[in-house]
Amino acid sequence: MSDANHTPADGSGPEHKTSNFLRAIIERDLEQGSYASRRWAGTPGDGAHHGQGEPDPAKIRTRFPPEPNGYLHVGHAKSICLNFGLARDYGGVCHMRFDDTNPEKEEKEYVDSILDAVQWLGFGWDSSFGGKTESHLYYASDYFDFMYRAAEALIQAGHAYVDEQTPEAMRASRGDFTTPGTDSPFRARSPEENLARFREMRDGRHADGAMVLRAKIDMASPNINLRDPAIYRIRRATHHNTGDRWCIYPMYTFAHPIEDALENITHSICTLEFEDQRPFYDWLLDKLAELGLLARPLPRQYEFARLNLTYVITSKRKLAQLVNEGHVSGWDDPRMPTIVGLRRRGYTPESLQLFAERIGVTKADSWIDYSTLEIALRDDLENKAHRGMAVLDPVRLVLTNWDEVMGAGHLEPCSLPALPHVAEGRTPPPAREFTIGREVWIEREDFAEVPPKGYKRLFPGNKVRLKGGFVVECTGCEKDADGRVTTVLATVVPDTKSGTPGADAVKVKAAITWVGVADGVAAEVRLYDRLFTDAHPDAGGKDFKASLNPDSCRVITAYVEPSLAQAVPDEKFQFERHGYFVADRQDHAPGRPVFNRITGLKDSWGK
Repeated sequence: MSDANHTPADGSGPEHKTSNFLRAIIERDLEQGSYASRRWAGTPGDGAHHGQGEPDPAKIRTRFPPEPNGYLHVGHAKSICLNFGLARDYGGVCHMRFDDTNPEKEEKEYVDSILDAVQWLGFGWDSSFGGKTESHLYYASDYFDFMYRAAEALIQAGHAYVDEQTPEAMRASRGDFTTPGTDSPFRARSPEENLARFREMRDGRHADGAMVLRAKIDMASPNINLRDPAIYRIRRATHHNTGDRWCIYPMYTFAHPIEDALENITHSICTLEFEDQRPFYDWLLDKLAELGLLARPLPRQYEFARLNLTYVITSKRKLAQLVNEGHVSGWDDPRMPTIVGLRRRGYTPESLQLFAERIGVTKADSWIDYSTLEIALRDDLENKAHRGMAVLDPVRLVLTNWDEVMGAGHLEPCSLPALPHVAEGRTPPPAREFTIGREVWIEREDFAEVPPKGYKRLFPGNKVRLKGGFVVECTGCEKDADGRVTTVLATVVPDTKSGTPGADAVKVKAAITWVGVADGVAAEVRLYDRLFTDAHPDAGGKDFKASLNPDSCRVITAYVEPSLAQAVPDEKFQFERHGYFVADRQDHAPGRPVFNRITGLKDSWGK
């Protein structure tokens, strides 16, 4: 398989993760040889096609089947990590399949963005068994011919019929959870009549919505999904892949199990909303196997709880509303839960994989607190992100005796480690170099003319260390006409530079971050926060826009140390004391640094 997916063929490698019910099912199937008899012809196809192939070298086959009608979000990231990760861990392969059966919603833009998201997360869809490489990028629309053939086979066997009732009449005749459905007046047609009518549908001889093809199962079934579900409808629309060749299209519930079977999928993993559809999934594949179109063993569907994340909405319709109404700047706005948004915000593939592993896989719906996602990001970046000093709310600090002690105009070189902790065996990165002079920028909150109880930073008469530099003693401040502090005044204590023999001669209770006026660089910093103030913004039919956070994006001008000015787009840093930041992958450029806040150093929402 591709490097991203490679594991030992027996799935026994160190990549094995925490057990869950899906892993238990797969391990049971492997132990029992449930799928050992499968054959694979190198490409998707029916039973006869695969019957000509070799024994399937993939121990399992999973699939990730998004509909290309929007951008993927954090919930899809969980599904990607799950499906591709299981295939990787058990010597299998995960198919990348676009479920493009709806001709009116799909766009090439979404196809490209989905492929990019999967690869960015660290996964691929190529396999390499026995020195033979195969790509497993598939489109459901390529199977339309077989789906039509399967529909005709069901009609001829008496398992499907054309219904000409109005949609309203069909809904009324389905019944409800307490009332069984009633048969359609067209249900008793002969297979010959139904086949002729279905071919008329195919040939465009009837209007959109005039009739549908329904499976003939059981109108009295307690599972409403088995009350003769529609499997084909008339829809005159140009399809992005097949053009105008078809004017009838399969319903998703009909297409999905067929796609799985043609691709030799073993474990079809879905979210819980498809649980009630599983009986139809099994019914359809069993009937097509009985008719000789598919070979056994057949795929099996398993459901898991979808991701419910606090302070987030994942409805494509609502996310589109945020974009279209200008509440965010686009699908890749760093406040969006889309994968492109998370990527621009500064999340790493490793952090999302770690998040997916930690939240696990269950069959019970539950809510995951947003802080869990942020913790995974911090844990990933803690020993990766280079440190740097930045002043986000700057006020000027003037060292009034600098020229006297150090020499007029002197700039003293300073350095700090780029990473305070380096893994054993790894070479530490070069230290950050910067200078200190007569004037530096400090955080406004690091000075108090009248300090509150317990305050340890700058106030008249108190000493602090400028981190990586000298100890300074505050002497006062200057203010404007409105009483706002414009300059903090201090004196430098000689021979106290960090790293020199006299550095510890003067004891202080605090060290503060700073940036030199001489070599600091002005930068645009975007302070992103959660998009909603409500943990469940759209629960219970609430207007999700009513809880939009007015402070979800604040843009400021900050000063950053010289090393940060050399950042390349998408490079991550820890701004000391402030949190994790990333050079914006779109707007950051030489001479115009732009940084996004990814997350703070700790969770402030839980307080």
